[in-house]
Amino acid sequence: MANLKQIRTRIGSVKSTQKITRAMKLVAAARLRRAQENITKLRPYAIKTMDVISSVAARIPEGEAPHPLLAKKDEIESVLLVVLTSDRGLAGAFNANIEKAAYKRWKELEAEGKRVEFAVIGRKGKEFLERRGAKIARDITGVFENPTLEKAGEIARSIADAYVSPETGEKLDACYLIYNEFKSAISQQVVVEPLLPIVPKELDEGDVAEFLYEPGEVELLNTLLPLYLEVEIYRAVLESVASEHGARMTAMDAATNNASEMIEKLTLAYNRARQAAITTELTEIISGAEALHG
Repeated sequence: MANLKQIRTRIGSVKSTQKITRAMKLVAAARLRRAQENITKLRPYAIKTMDVISSVAARIPEGEAPHPLLAKKDEIESVLLVVLTSDRGLAGAFNANIEKAAYKRWKELEAEGKRVEFAVIGRKGKEFLERRGAKIARDITGVFENPTLEKAGEIARSIADAYVSPETGEKLDACYLIYNEFKSAISQQVVVEPLLPIVPKELDEGDVAEFLYEPGEVELLNTLLPLYLEVEIYRAVLESVASEHGARMTAMDAATNNASEMIEKLTLAYNRARQAAITTELTEIISGAEALHG
């Protein structure tokens, strides 16, 4: 029967798909371990960098002009959203959650009268925003294949230049990072956090350490603040990489389990159809024999 052939073909197709999803799960799990190690090592460094910046910034004499990267613009007209998605799909809701958050923030800023541009890291985000007519000022490629601090530094410097030196032709009044923060293999949290201006942590008077700096506080901030930008973007990239592998591993595990359930149902349907076919053939033989002897 054609129906039996169709079911057999379907079972073979699902088994082939299951082999692919199982292999993708194993690859994602292996990559996740490395990515998780990288982000675990970087997080304390990023936190400590902000602690030092906050301590140094708190000791700048009152009345002295703040560093340009700390200075909040009087009027926020142009905002850059740095959106991190993946280059590939098959990662569950990983990309969809980021796209939804980016779109929501975009429309909120536009409703406030702001001009919004995007810096996109990841092909999926670029495709999503292009379909909706967003202005993509920076299409940053080749980051996720081999994430490095040097690549993050290039991105950070271009954004900082636009914020500090608008006379170059690209005006920027504020910048936000939108990415997936890695919590666990099955949990990622969408984060929308301000990148520029840099906002030091609020410190109590007792937390402001009395150090003598050489060179002084201003010179130290000139080095620390650009470094902090690089580290923050690098951290967001590593968080996104780990989150992507975790989401893909979870999605492929679910797909593999669904394939197993589908194979069981198809096998049951195949056995029932085969039994029905045999019963029909026996009935026809018996009926034919009775007709001959009748």
